[in-house]
Amino acid sequence: QVQLVESGGGLAQPGDSLRLSCAASGSTFSNYHVGWFRQAPGKEREFVAAISRSARTLAADAVKGRFTISRDYAKNTVYLQMNSLKPEDTAVFYCAAYDTSEGFLGVAERPASYTAWGQGIQVTVSS
Repeated sequence: QVQLVESGGGLAQPGDSLRLSCAASGSTFSNYHVGWFRQAPGKEREFVAAISRSARTLAADAVKGRFTISRDYAKNTVYLQMNSLKPEDTAVFYCAAYDTSEGFLGVAERPASYTAWGQGIQVTVSS
């Protein structure tokens, strides 16, 4: 089973950029599709972006054009580059992964598809 650890969160001002990292260990990370989700206080966990084993990407409408997901196979790491941050991006961000024997389109957007989760990292956007 893969283990995931997020890093790179913190406090940012509106319009700033942050890059989140999701480092994997314990299994062959390239065998997994990977996603980022976020959960704001009082709200349900929501899909942000996902990247397949072959580096195909998906992004939620709320972040398209601002957030970019990528992966470095050599470093077993997936990144979420967040630009033009807004106060409504404030949330705990989670990295998650599931085995590529499952599909990607129509699957990666659902939290229930994922079998491994990181502990979460806070991102706060405030002036």
